[in-house]
Amino acid sequence: MSLSARQIAGHAGLLPLLRLQAQTLLTAYESDPRLAANFASQQRWLLGQLAASLHFRSELETNSSGVPISRFIDQAQAHGIASRNTADAFIKELINYGYVELAGEAGDKRLRLLRATSLPVELLDGWVALHLSTLDRLDGGARGAAYSAHGDGLMRLQPLIADGLLTLEEVRKPSGTFSLFTWLDKGGIVMERMISGMDEIDKGSARIPTSVMSVSDMAEWLKLSRTHLTRKLREAEALGSIGWDGKRFHSAMWLSAEFLAEMVAAQAAKLAVIDEAYDKVFGVAAR
Repeated sequence: MSLSARQIAGHAGLLPLLRLQAQTLLTAYESDPRLAANFASQQRWLLGQLAASLHFRSELETNSSGVPISRFIDQAQAHGIASRNTADAFIKELINYGYVELAGEAGDKRLRLLRATSLPVELLDGWVALHLSTLDRLDGGARGAAYSAHGDGLMRLQPLIADGLLTLEEVRKPSGTFSLFTWLDKGGIVMERMISGMDEIDKGSARIPTSVMSVSDMAEWLKLSRTHLTRKLREAEALGSIGWDGKRFHSAMWLSAEFLAEMVAAQAAKLAVIDEAYDKVFGVAAR
């Protein structure tokens, strides 16, 4: 039986695993910042999951590697992820960067077929494998090995993961300080940086120290507006969710226990969706 979000969030060994997971994701970001950045806000991440699920379902159900752009735009609007114009602009940007491509000759682009290129598929494959590895470390399972043994594992698994992510309220509409960063451009990477920089946590500690120091350095690393990032951090500080040991923005940042709990809950919800999808595809016996 798949792990529930409550079981995952309450696991004594979860925080070190989330820190390792965050460090791995940041390494992936550094290897291809432009590709990773295209999916590093809540909206773009969900749009990317939707696009991938349509792509893989097209291959599974019709043996075709193409999805009408109009179908993607319709689904983005139906799921309440983005307006038609925003979804259309997202696809055009991916086409421009070569992450997806159009099939066929010139004509009405909304009716032409859309298919993913190898780079985003490889990124998504690594993302799924990483989260399965986290789940395996939680309960001693062997999901990662079973997933790697099936050449069509990603094609079969990702659409079910996307279904869960697109419908789960905790993922779709996060609250509290976590929501401040989910809609920030590259906000997902900002929070992964916070998690990756956490020091050892004393049980019951109200403040968790991190290795995050200079906001200017973070903004430069992420190619973000320093002004915009500073504004978000000030909002989080006003809520008591983050702070600094010394001079603001120029000393070690700390996270409140409440903010960390929000991030843990979001990660646990995502991992539970992935584990449930895994069981549906591979079966409990393959855990």
